[in-house]
Amino acid sequence: MKIIKRSSLLLLLSALLIIGGCMNSGAAPADLNEKTPDSGQKTEITDPIKKSYYIFDTIVQVKVYDSRITDRHFNEIEELLKTIDAEMSRTNDKSELAKVNDNAGIKPVQVSDQTFNVVQKAYDYTKQTEGRFNLAIGPLVTLWNIGNEGAHVPDQSKIDELIPHSQYNQVELNPDTREVYLKEKGMEMDLGGIAKGYSADVIAKYLTDNGFKSAIIDLGGNVLALGQKPGGHKWTIGIQDPDLSRGNPIGNLKVENQTIVTSGVYERFFEEDGKVYHHILDSDTGYPVDNNLNSVTILTDSSIDADALSTSIFSMGLEKGLEFAEQLDKAEALFITKDKKVYITSGMAEVLAMTNDSYTLMNE
Repeated sequence: MKIIKRSSLLLLLSALLIIGGCMNSGAAPADLNEKTPDSGQKTEITDPIKKSYYIFDTIVQVKVYDSRITDRHFNEIEELLKTIDAEMSRTNDKSELAKVNDNAGIKPVQVSDQTFNVVQKAYDYTKQTEGRFNLAIGPLVTLWNIGNEGAHVPDQSKIDELIPHSQYNQVELNPDTREVYLKEKGMEMDLGGIAKGYSADVIAKYLTDNGFKSAIIDLGGNVLALGQKPGGHKWTIGIQDPDLSRGNPIGNLKVENQTIVTSGVYERFFEEDGKVYHHILDSDTGYPVDNNLNSVTILTDSSIDADALSTSIFSMGLEKGLEFAEQLDKAEALFITKDKKVYITSGMAEVLAMTNDSYTLMNE
């Protein structure tokens, strides 16, 4: 068995490459103290002032194009991230989510406003997509353990045992008391498919509230492009070639005040007996989703929505996923198949420029 585990750097690069001024990979980190201006000093800068964090088992990078940003601001962002992680992490045994999971089949658990709102959002997407996005998939995620040492194909009997414990209709929410209840023992909620997107939105709101209007927020490939880049131009975002050995994008998106999130088979996976098993699980079969897709990229205004949509639409497959995405308001999707074909929703054509001859745009 061959286990493939991403390093922190590859986690950052696995979904999207930011190019055209959004990422300057050759620049050294800015000195925040030197970049803090005196009163009245010009705030627009060419190179970003940036800070990296390691939370949610991935690298979080915030790049701000404004010389007024200080260590205090970055520290406050870190506290916001730590709070979300402490409330919603499935692997943190002291988190609110862990307490909900520990009390499955026992009693409801009251959670914070923030956690309840994210759980409610996750539940709504689970119902809307008929379980293609599934907040109750935690038992299968734990069983497969993909992305961690020791990942392997579980016994079929164990998979069959856990499928009934991964059904979202056994999740009960009480908005009046902010209580979450998993009705059966052995159930586990997993917010991994939505919490990173929510976190990007929280950071963007913090920056906006503090007067910063130009930034790139990257949570392991969940990219939020705040405002415009310096000079008043749109950001150029590169969509990662699923073949990571090449490291060049298949195309570019021109965006402002939008978020781009990709779900793909190359993000977390392992190989056993010559077969690759990726991390996007189907709660009906108990196995990784098996279709002809390598990745799905979502472009929209809200990162929490993009995060949930990228997973659920990937799980739907090309035909159903494309039909579903076309019906969404203010959201576009791009599909990359295993045979290097690219399919897009109608509005994506307005912002996409293909750059890789190895890939063919099929429905421009």
